Amino acid sequence: MKLLTTIQGFIKDLLAQKLRTTLTIFGIVWGTVAIIVLLAFGNGFKKQTMKTMNGIGESIILLWPGQTAKPFEGYGVNRTIRFREEDAALLENEIPEIKTLSPEYSTWRAALRVGTNTRTPNVTGCYPVYSTIRHVYTQEGGRFINALDMKDKRRVVFLGDELAGYLFGEKEPVGQYVHVGNTPFLVVGVMMPKEQDSSYNSRDKDRAFIPASTFVSIFGYRYVNNMVIKPQHATLSPGIIDRIYEVLGKKYKFDPEDKEALSIWDTTEFQKMVFYIFLGLNIFMGILGGFTLTVGGIGVANIMYVVVQERTKEIGVKRAVGAKRYHIMHQFFLEAFFIIAIGATIGIIISLLILYGISMLPIDDFVGTPQVSAWVALVALSVLAGIGIIAGFFPARKAANLQVVDCLRF
Repeated sequence: MKLLTTIQGFIKDLLAQKLRTTLTIFGIVWGTVAIIVLLAFGNGFKKQTMKTMNGIGESIILLWPGQTAKPFEGYGVNRTIRFREEDAALLENEIPEIKTLSPEYSTWRAALRVGTNTRTPNVTGCYPVYSTIRHVYTQEGGRFINALDMKDKRRVVFLGDELAGYLFGEKEPVGQYVHVGNTPFLVVGVMMPKEQDSSYNSRDKDRAFIPASTFVSIFGYRYVNNMVIKPQHATLSPGIIDRIYEVLGKKYKFDPEDKEALSIWDTTEFQKMVFYIFLGLNIFMGILGGFTLTVGGIGVANIMYVVVQERTKEIGVKRAVGAKRYHIMHQFFLEAFFIIAIGATIGIIISLLILYGISMLPIDDFVGTPQVSAWVALVALSVLAGIGIIAGFFPARKAANLQVVDCLRF
């Protein structure tokens, strides 16, 4: 009953001062919209960026041979290092922190032809596990290269989605033949479209993938172009890289400290840098929204001070008939929270409507779709709760500390 009486009194006060109440609530509404929308945009932009970054593969290490820059054990500088396929097995056996890896052969010298449609893409020879490492996933009805393809050196090809569209048009590519150079290959699968903002040979959508064993038998390559490595965990990448220099340095007789002997791209480092950039961006947006909401909270506090001033005599009467200090404090504290709760509820509804409307716009490829994730909701509610406590506490304490005699005289 006490709570109901407090609410009734609060509503009566709101209706008595419509303009003042509206302006106060508007400050909370605006602050709530600001913090939710800004954080949702930052969250969506971060997810979109990480999604396109992971198009090349998540937390992988790309390894190329280089040239020595330091003399070592009687060997001179500028020696060219070349990888063989057995180096992949060597690294996998010597470095248990490696989850899996695939050697990668590559050529631009083989044209692909279907009828009169011809294109000269990057043709890649790889292992079956390459699909998982590089996020090269298969559309329904097809498959990637498998172990039997490798064992029997089958002439099968997996096509990037845009390459398949160019060669076959509207026809279903799987089960059809495409000439790679002058050799017919059976199409066993087409890549599922993906977003990819970085690559090293070409975008996967424009590539053709064949078994590594078939690549060697057709093109006669003796050396691997590069290797693609997936660590057991992203945090293990620096240690794996050091061990790669040691293992291959021992085999090819170069100084493990000679960083020019191998060329390594650790995508984990770049992803970590992007993570911290967006963390800083989201913190900045949260601070901006928090400041806006703080201004609304100051408005609530000011209005509550005015309410205390206007209701001084009422406070004196209540104290005179037996109300305790905490009763008075509880009443004004709840009223401040009611104002913030009303403004926050309206602000959340408006925010969700704004974000829903924005999600209908074709901006996903550029800045992503704004998303209210659990942490966005937690931050917004935490800021609202903090503002409510501060905005309600000090006016309520002032009301509770008023002297009964002074109140009645007022």
